[in-house]
Amino acid sequence: QVQLVESGGGLVQAGGSLRLSCAASGRTFTNYAMGWFRQAPGKEREFVAAINWSGGFTYYADSVKGRFTISRDNAKNTVYLQMNSLKPEDTAVYYCAANIAASRIASHYDYWGQGTQVTVSS
Repeated sequence: QVQLVESGGGLVQAGGSLRLSCAASGRTFTNYAMGWFRQAPGKEREFVAAINWSGGFTYYADSVKGRFTISRDNAKNTVYLQMNSLKPEDTAVYYCAANIAASRIASHYDYWGQGTQVTVSS
């Protein structure tokens, strides 16, 4: 089992920044690729970003490319999502997830955190 705990969400004005963290415990962190997904009210969960086990490969949704950066610190068992130039449409609950391989598909991920709310005001 892998336990994931997100933090860092909050309320920010449009154009602002937030950094989300996801702390992992349980199995060896470097066995897993990590992903960030988000879900807005009334919408399906959507892919945001993913990173492979070493951090050498990253993947982004077109809607966040150039604004968000995913990274990981394997010594701290933590993955981050730096979010800049935030827009009201980025408002959602953000989830981190773990899987053997990086994927854009939510159903591929075996482990999920509880989510953290990000609200961007206009």
